[in-house]
Amino acid sequence: MEQKHPLPPFTLETALEKIQLAEDAWNSRDPERVSKAYTVNSEWRNRSEFINGREQIVAFLTGKWHKELDYKLKKEYWAHTDNRIAVRFVYEYKNQQGKWFRAYGNENWEFDENGLMARRFASINDLEIEEKDRQLK
Repeated sequence: MEQKHPLPPFTLETALEKIQLAEDAWNSRDPERVSKAYTVNSEWRNRSEFINGREQIVAFLTGKWHKELDYKLKKEYWAHTDNRIAVRFVYEYKNQQGKWFRAYGNENWEFDENGLMARRFASINDLEIEEKDRQLK
């Protein structure tokens, strides 16, 4: 049976650990690595896109990091319950034309009993910034 520790029910300590593991995986910009944290039939809402399952997650992230260059992310704890974690985040990237952006948002995560994320709902807003104003390097 596939498991991804820490497992629910989450304590504050294990919720923080789960968030750091997610941040590290996303900052790797490796779609396959990221997808392994999710159930094979995971449901996502990312902005206005609906993504289902690991195969679609890999395809989505491959496209994302093809367009969002020099991506750097920071996730912060917001709240948790037994099998759910809420985070707020900020990430920065430049597009293929060299313009920099900072994205802000919130994510709600729901995990199965094996510690795999079954549901991820993300609300995200982008702000164009100057390279000199970058905060994440």
